Amino acid sequence: MACQSSGVLRHVKYKGEPLVKGKQVTGFTNGEEEEVQLTKVVAFLAEDELLRLGAIFEKKKNWEPFTIADGRLITGQNPASSTLTA
Repeated sequence: MACQSSGVLRHVKYKGEPLVKGKQVTGFTNGEEEEVQLTKVVAFLAEDELLRLGAIFEKKKNWEPFTIADGRLITGQNPASSTLTA
């Protein structure tokens, strides 16, 4: 999953806990949302939501391709990460 799609993980549980809890993940960063002026438009900020659920959120500079795998969970930071994540 790349970009904001990582936010869908907020609904996924494993043994009653958020799937992302304790997992290394990435997704569209708060900084990237700010640059495209969507922080007040989107329902939630993926970075904040994943951190709230106990994920270990990692990121690179805004718009830099970045993918991280934690077991079978593979996430990408932004649209530039789509190919790398796939």
